[in-house]
Amino acid sequence: MAASRLTRPGAGGQPTGRRPLTRLTVVSLAGHVVFELGAGVGMPLASVIGPYAAAGFWTLVTGGVLAASTGDESADPLLAAANGFGIAAVSAHLLGWPARRTRVGLPWLEDCEGLGPELMRYYNPILYLSGVAGVLAIARENRTARRYLPVAMLGLVPGLIAFQHWEHRRLRRLAQTRPGWWNRRRRRLAPAP
Repeated sequence: MAASRLTRPGAGGQPTGRRPLTRLTVVSLAGHVVFELGAGVGMPLASVIGPYAAAGFWTLVTGGVLAASTGDESADPLLAAANGFGIAAVSAHLLGWPARRTRVGLPWLEDCEGLGPELMRYYNPILYLSGVAGVLAIARENRTARRYLPVAMLGLVPGLIAFQHWEHRRLRRLAQTRPGWWNRRRRRLAPAP
């Protein structure tokens, strides 16, 4: 019975249990967080709950959404909200940090959260991959969910921008007072003496 449930086409024509775009969205969002950590600028929530707890939180969230993406249509509302949150997070980055316009008019980050301009050529594609995958997932894979769910997540953009800047300022202060705690790029983040 469970096998037929996972292969039966869902409302969007996509077999239930197979949501590759939703999975790509959540994996690329996790990749964005891992990129920030690997680059030495911490990760979301690290300044509040600590780096290990933040890593655990993001691992649980990623695993939870990936697990839900293999379920039937009843998971669509959760997955639509997760995809909408991903689009909101990407939008907050692109709207909240210094950017220039590309030839086609898209924002291209010049710096973000202390990563520095030299890493933007890698960081921007990760963000765009998440955003595009999220939009396509909502259109193709989460069709049984109410449309207001992902749209409502866009209302989080101003709060996410404010949180990103608040946390970045907090991490800069931590880099100055406890330079070994979290950051390998502390010279870039810590104010000059």
